[in-house]
Amino acid sequence: MDVNQQIRNHSHAPISHQLLIHWLKGYKRPNDKIMHLKTKGILSQIKKGLYTAGPGLTNDKPDLILLANHILGPSYVSMETALSHYGMIPERVFEITSMCTKSSREFHTLYGTFSYRQLPLTYYALGIRSTPVSTNQFALMATPEKAICDKIVTTPGTIRSIASAYNFLVENLRMDEFQLRKLDLESIRKWLVVSPKSSSIYYIIKMIERL
Repeated sequence: MDVNQQIRNHSHAPISHQLLIHWLKGYKRPNDKIMHLKTKGILSQIKKGLYTAGPGLTNDKPDLILLANHILGPSYVSMETALSHYGMIPERVFEITSMCTKSSREFHTLYGTFSYRQLPLTYYALGIRSTPVSTNQFALMATPEKAICDKIVTTPGTIRSIASAYNFLVENLRMDEFQLRKLDLESIRKWLVVSPKSSSIYYIIKMIERL
């Protein structure tokens, strides 16, 4: 099978440099061939060592949530991106936001901006699940509860009352009260011992209990 067809067959997933080298094992200079494929628009480079099928070959592209997992790892998609995916906030999200254990950074790509926020390792590992994002594809994403906690942890300021917790989630993020009542508060309580800004998260729990 020629390399163009290989790339087309993988148009719904990111393509690593190692995989390209495997496909091009018959070439004496595989990196020169990769450069040629980029020039022709057959490949699009997302960052060093990571590609997708290019517009010169197909209009298909990977799910952006899946792509976010591959751009920087370990990471999982969270905050507004996850909340929008779960239908918990009304706004459409244009930036893919993830949490990571490395330094915070952003990647500006042809698919948009992918931002990564650093978390302490003991807190990072909580509330992550493998979520279906397209046919036969899964990505690491925060649970709704963890996405809310991540938003609180990374937002400047402190929530100091039930009223300010309500203002943060319902007035600012425009979250639906019915959706909030369905959250697993017991999981959030268990996270308090290792959560940054645990006092703010405590008031979120108390506010939801009163809904």
